[in-house]
Formats: sequence, C-alpha cells, structure tokens
Amino acid sequence: MKKINLVAAAVVLMSFFTTLSAQEKKAQNPIIYADVPDMSMIRVGDTYYMASTTMHMCPGVPIMKSKDLVNWKLVNYAYNMLGEMDELSLINGKSNYGKGTWASSLRYQNGTYYVETYAQTTDKTYIFSTKDIEKGPWKMNEFKPGFHDCSLVFDKGHAYLITGNGKLNIVELNDDLTGKKEGGINQVLIENASAPAGDKIMLGAEGSQLFIVNGKYYIFNITWPRGGMRTVVVHRADNLLGPWEGRVALQDKGVAQGGIIDTPDGRWFAYLFQDHGSVGRIPYLVPMKWVDGWPVFGIDGKVPETLDLPASKGLIPGIVNNDEFARKKGEPALPLVWQWNHNPDNNLWSVTERKGFLRLKTGRIDSLFLKSRNTLTQRTFGPVCSGSTLLDATNMKDGDFAGLTAFQRKFGQVGVKIVNGTKYLFMVSNKTDKPTEIQSIPLSQNTVYLKIECDYRDKIDIAEFFYSLDGKTWKVIGGQLNMEYTLMEHFMGYRFGLFNYASKTPGGFADFDYFHISDQISAKN
Repeated sequence: MKKINLVAAAVVLMSFFTTLSAQEKKAQNPIIYADVPDMSMIRVGDTYYMASTTMHMCPGVPIMKSKDLVNWKLVNYAYNMLGEMDELSLINGKSNYGKGTWASSLRYQNGTYYVETYAQTTDKTYIFSTKDIEKGPWKMNEFKPGFHDCSLVFDKGHAYLITGNGKLNIVELNDDLTGKKEGGINQVLIENASAPAGDKIMLGAEGSQLFIVNGKYYIFNITWPRGGMRTVVVHRADNLLGPWEGRVALQDKGVAQGGIIDTPDGRWFAYLFQDHGSVGRIPYLVPMKWVDGWPVFGIDGKVPETLDLPASKGLIPGIVNNDEFARKKGEPALPLVWQWNHNPDNNLWSVTERKGFLRLKTGRIDSLFLKSRNTLTQRTFGPVCSGSTLLDATNMKDGDFAGLTAFQRKFGQVGVKIVNGTKYLFMVSNKTDKPTEIQSIPLSQNTVYLKIECDYRDKIDIAEFFYSLDGKTWKVIGGQLNMEYTLMEHFMGYRFGLFNYASKTPGGFADFDYFHISDQISAKN
C-alpha cells in the first residue's frame, strides 16, 4: 500500500514539474523588455519582420526579424542618415531630440518591402523600398508635408496614406510613391476615430495601422480617454472609403498602439506596446480571435502573462550585444545593435586606428554633454541589466570628459575627466536638468573599468554607478540616479552610451577596450 502511495505521489510530482516546465517554456509578456515602440509587423512566408521607432538615433528605423514572434534579431535599418541639417547633427546648438522619425509603417507588396515614416524635424514623409529587407539597398523617396503616424496602404492597384489624430484622413499617392497624387483621393476617412472610447478624450486616435482581411478593412488606433488608460480602438468597413463602424478592441494595462499578425498555422495575435517607466515603451503580444468579423483581443479581455509561443532566449545577442571592438576583414565597423546619438561625425571615431578598441576623438568644444556628438548607444533592458567598459584615458586632453552614461534627458555619467593635467574619476547626475557632479576621485593610472547597473523591477527605475582599478573589485561612485522617462525632448527609454567630448581643447581621444552587457546586477540590489 505504501509503495502504491509512493508511486502515486511520484506521478503527481512528475506531472507538477512537467506542467511547471511547460509553463516556463512558454513566452512571457512583455515579449521584449526594452524600448521598441510603434511596432509595425509583417509576415512573409514563415518569417516575421518588424520596424520600430528610434527617434533621433542614427541609423534609423530598425528592422528586426523573427521566426516565432518572440525572439527577434536586428537585421537592418531603413536609413543611415535622413540628411545633414544642423538639428540632425547636433551643430550650432541645435538638436533633434524627441523628433527624428516616428511610427513607421512596414509593408510587403509584389516582391518589394516598403517602410513609410515621417520626421517632425524635416517636416517630410519618407518611403523607403527594397527587394531585400535584410541586406538592402534601400531607395528613399521624400516629400512634403510630413504626414503624422501614417499607415501605408496598397489597395486595388493604388497606394494611400492614412494619417491624423482623432480625425483620420486618407491621401492617395502617385504611382512612383514620390508624393500626393494630383487630383487623387484626399479626404476625411473617419471624422472622430476616438468616439468608441467615449467623448472625453485626452489623446485623439492616432498611430493608424490598416489591414485587409477576408475582403474587409480594419484600422487600429490608440486613444486615451480622460481619467482612463491607453486604449485600442478598431474600425471596420467593407470598402476602403467606408462607411466605417468602430468599437473598443482592448482596454487593459495601458497596452495599446499597434496592429495584428497571423501565423502560418492560422493563429492571430495583436502586437502592442506599454509605457513602462524609464526602460521605455515595451512590446506585448495579445492573442486574438475573430468573432462575427470583428477582432477580439485578449483572454476574457485581458492581456495574458504567458503565451502559447516559444520562450524568449533573451535579448542578447539579437537586440543588444557585447562588443570587443575587434573586427575581421569584411565585417562592418559597427554591429547593428549600436546607434549614434544623432548623425555622427565619421572623421572622429574608429575601430581600426587601434586594433581591438573603439576610439572616440574630439573635434570641437562642447559645454554640455547633451550637445556633444558621437555618443554611441545601445538599449538598456529589464528587469535588470548592466553595461561595462574599460576606458584608456592616456590621450585625453585637459578639459576632456569620457566614459559611460545612462543616457536620457536626465542622464547619469561615470568616467574620467582631465583638470589642469590631472585625471579624476567622476560621477555626474542630470536628474535636476542641471548636470551636477556628485563625486570626484583622483586617478593615478591611465586605465579604469566603468560599470552602470539599471534596475527596472517594479518600476523602481534606479541606476547605480561603479568603477574598478583592476577589473575585479568594484566600488560605487557618486549616488543612485532615479531614472525618469521624459516625453519632452528624448521620448525614449534609457540607453547605455560611450562618450568623449572636449570642454577646452579639441584633438584628444579616448579608447574603449570593449563594451559588455548583461542581464545580471550586483546581488545586493
């Protein structure tokens, strides 16, 4: 009898752990715990592609690839530079923070991939096209005006843009997609797309994405009822020009703005994002089904924590990655995980002048870090992460500042500065929008290890700064930075950044031996 009970208990226990293991192997929301907002997604065969927003970062409009909707890898960018305006290049005190390119629309039509976006800074609409989305090259069409948060639509041999906030408009494009079609359709499509969410609206319906499914037309928008949360609304019509009828598609956890995607085996998901504090706007997947011709989101209207999809393998190396700055012949100078803050000055950086190092050179005087050029960045990510580097300050000049930053408008820095010929370790906080040195320590050697740890658990949003003289023993420097997502100016999640700028005499340089990124932080945290 005891043996039977033991066997039964073992079976129950095995079943429990099997169930637990199966749950652990399922995908978890958020799908990407990092700043990947304004997603636009397509499936071509069994491969998914996604475009996103990176604002003032360069190159821009990242293109990501996945086979399972969960594990994504950067494969390209739609452009290297939009142009060479002062604002795009941090010249003459001007900047592009919080602007750049917004809310792109990714489409595939007759063997060609298209990315449409617009930029506030230039007040232009851009349509990029290529036969090979992973390798390019991209053709760029640009025209005025800049149509806000567009959806590119191909329908019955014609191309259109759907744009607007609250009131949605449709604009027909000419055949070569270089501007509005003379005499073409240019009219209001939906007078008040926010209406399904109520009559007290704080954010008018925007971020349009249109899909044609089984002969019907669907437009998805984000809106925000006053006193409520970000909400998904959907409108449906039998024809592109309507009439349209609408309803609320999802109102849970503020997860909103995006579109829909199907799998090769016939399942459907909505892809949306959530504003999640200083880490940024993070992607979610929500199961979807069709009921009476309407898309129904969620499980009983809620965003599930787990999904019937493969588990994430982590964001390293697909979205962020380590870099030893060692390049083999034929490799790109910088992997795709890197983006510059604004257009770089390509004469002032190198990965070849000193083998195995990133060299950042100074070429002008800057009084403020946020106005300096050639800060090289990668996303931070949650729930926790760290970034570290080894800085060689041998060739820095008096008045130079170089190191590692937690980069947003309210940034934090740890690094080396040269004052009257003497090297100092320093930690600076810009929490109050006035860069304040929290601590400074004399440095008697040329090389120093630097590290920043970010903690996003429960939206604690704390960054802590460290240095090491030997790469083994780490010491805290300065104070913790209470990270804050700012809408004005930066409008993106915190990033790690490598920087070097001159405040007195240009011509010096700083060498970075590596950049390492991890999903672990100190145990005490």
